[in-house]
Amino acid sequence: MAKSLGKLGQRLKHELKVHRRALRDPRTPRSAKLLLMLAIGYLLLPFDFIPDWIPLLGQLDDVVVLALLVVPARWLIPDEVLEENYQREPIDV
Repeated sequence: MAKSLGKLGQRLKHELKVHRRALRDPRTPRSAKLLLMLAIGYLLLPFDFIPDWIPLLGQLDDVVVLALLVVPARWLIPDEVLEENYQREPIDV
């Protein structure tokens, strides 16, 4: 179980780096950049729609809001931009 959580953590870290590169890429449409910036902003806000101290629902709203922002952004980013960023070496965060 701990091994699979470690792999999940590595995968999420890699996804974050790919999206960070996509934000900097001039071929990424402004609408996709806006959605990704809103997702980052939501993560950084000190408040949520449902407070995190409410078991399960507090974390579930974060997942839903992020999915509603990141998934459409990924649809808008050209495939070649995502492919190039997935193939590149990981960068330090």
